[in-house]
Amino acid sequence: MTLPTHMDDILKLAEETGAALAPLAAGVDAGLTDGQETYRILREAGLLGLLLPREAGGAGLGYGGYSRVLAVLGAHNGAAALGFNMHNVVMGALADAAATPLPPAADRFRSWMNDEVVRGRKLFASATSEAGRGAKLREVRTSYTLSEDRETYVITGEKSFVSLARIADYYVVAARAEGTEGSSEVSHFVVAADDPGITFGPVHSMSAMNGTSTATMTLDHVPVPRSRLYLGVEGMSLFKLVREPHWMIAGYTGAYLGIAEAVYRCAADYVAASDTRAASPVLQQDLGRMSARLRAARALVHEAGDLVDAERGSMEANAMVHAAKYIVGEVGPELAHDALRICGSAAVSRSQPLERLIREVSFSSVMPAKPHECLEYLGKAAVGINLYDARAFAW
Repeated sequence: MTLPTHMDDILKLAEETGAALAPLAAGVDAGLTDGQETYRILREAGLLGLLLPREAGGAGLGYGGYSRVLAVLGAHNGAAALGFNMHNVVMGALADAAATPLPPAADRFRSWMNDEVVRGRKLFASATSEAGRGAKLREVRTSYTLSEDRETYVITGEKSFVSLARIADYYVVAARAEGTEGSSEVSHFVVAADDPGITFGPVHSMSAMNGTSTATMTLDHVPVPRSRLYLGVEGMSLFKLVREPHWMIAGYTGAYLGIAEAVYRCAADYVAASDTRAASPVLQQDLGRMSARLRAARALVHEAGDLVDAERGSMEANAMVHAAKYIVGEVGPELAHDALRICGSAAVSRSQPLERLIREVSFSSVMPAKPHECLEYLGKAAVGINLYDARAFAW
């Protein structure tokens, strides 16, 4: 299908898609079904091309608009929004370069990925995290060598936390040249799900995130053609992250804002369902407090997203996305605590969606960047540390 390009129409499509995803959330969360149907719906809706330029068949959506769409999906099905974000973390860096003239090899790579997504409806995912290191690029141990004819890279390593395992068509793998441990030069490669040497472990059983289909990924001398080096450049991934961190450290923010919205709606619906509860000044004040916190978080997420679109890579835009990620991670659990107090037993019954939502909203702090990393970034900005210097971070 052809994606709409007007924001109101895109949000309407996101709302319709989210409504189709909502009934699947409970079954996937309980482990009764896998996530295949979830991602089939997202493919069929055409949403995989949201970020790609219009001339390539996408919607040309920027980071700010994407955050709004992700919040809509997250309010309906949080785990689906998290998984969908893994695709867009990959596509976002590509879309950022949409208007940039590139060398021939990089331009061919960009055209190939655009075509795979728009015409092939192929789903991409990120494979960065490693055991004991998380998603810190500087500590990646997965390595690669270049074949003697210099036409094929051979990748070896293990990733510990790969979402969309056995669901995505391609995985963008972070690796470093063999023998360069600890250096800042990290590259990304696109590996296909059926490339020889790739195996996945069992899907992790995780609280509230079963829908992300996350598992370990082992790469045993996986051959990757030179044409699948991300944008045709080796060693620049960490420098890109430091200068333009919004996708890696705050891509999840919209999803968790959406989950927080759903928590608030559940609490408001519970109070409104009873005339006695609806007339209670105490409960009215509780809902008012929840509403104020949610509105503040929403405003910050929107402002941060719009600033990235206007001033991508600026110090202020980078600081704003860190602030938004931190605040959403704080507000979500606060709203969950309020909802638990307001709704009582309705919040802990597995038959009610609020129980799942309370679990889901609690895990924002697990996703990069973690709260202490966001605060450290903002603190360094406050004292004037050069945040364009990769040495300033553990990343």
